[in-house]
Amino acid sequence: MNIQTQPDEPISQVHGHATLVTAEGVAMSFAGRLILSGVDLAVNRGEIVTLIGLNGSGKSTLARILLGLLQPDAGRVWRAAQLRLGYVPQALTIDPALPLTVRRFLTLGGPVADDLMVSTLSEVGLSGSLGAQVAQLSGGELHRAMLARALLRRPDFLVLDEPMSGVDVAGQGQLYKLIETIRDTYNCGVLLISHDLHVVMAATDRVVCLNHHICCTGRPEAIVGDPEFRALFGAAVADQLALYHHHHDHAHDPDGGVVPLEMGLGVGRYEAGGHDGHAHD
Repeated sequence: MNIQTQPDEPISQVHGHATLVTAEGVAMSFAGRLILSGVDLAVNRGEIVTLIGLNGSGKSTLARILLGLLQPDAGRVWRAAQLRLGYVPQALTIDPALPLTVRRFLTLGGPVADDLMVSTLSEVGLSGSLGAQVAQLSGGELHRAMLARALLRRPDFLVLDEPMSGVDVAGQGQLYKLIETIRDTYNCGVLLISHDLHVVMAATDRVVCLNHHICCTGRPEAIVGDPEFRALFGAAVADQLALYHHHHDHAHDPDGGVVPLEMGLGVGRYEAGGHDGHAHD
């Protein structure tokens, strides 16, 4: 999906790079349930930001707010003037009985020149697939087709919601390399959403851990370099992956409340039950 939006207010400069999107104090609730609280996030041109968190932590909601698809209950979002947006959703269900070719899928938003479709499909590794039925694509191929559709508008800001869903480790390495190449080719900002709390894209500039609020943020700390891992999957895959260690200064109680940790407990463990605060490697 591609959306074009006008800025809410002028955008500042951050670290010498043009800021594309900024959220300040964003809060959101659904049916009385708090989804986001006091979230601050900025994505700059040429930057890859990986947003990690458990299912239900508010990642997709935050992405839709940044894109302008949802309006927050509180806070504000700034967008650069004439910002071109590209969005690849987490999933797309196609009725197997629906005769929808890749060509038709790419032109649902309007006419596109054949040479542009061909070149864009080549970029994402789907050469020669214009006549293929979308319903017959594999999970990885469908992700690439959705990515091609997002790239047709030459986005400044590209949001990828769980692009590794259903993709094996080898495929993840290839897809991460493709995302890095797209960032370099289009000089765009990329927000990559993932439920994997520890293994992230090595080219990530910043990792942001979300559990309804920002729990911690930082850079990947160690490239996956275990010799057995490299022997099993190859250097081309291993070099695309990195580890992220959480550093939380709080825990979450069973009701979702924030509990400050005692001094000295700076490394957090982010678990499925919503609790963090236990040291881990």
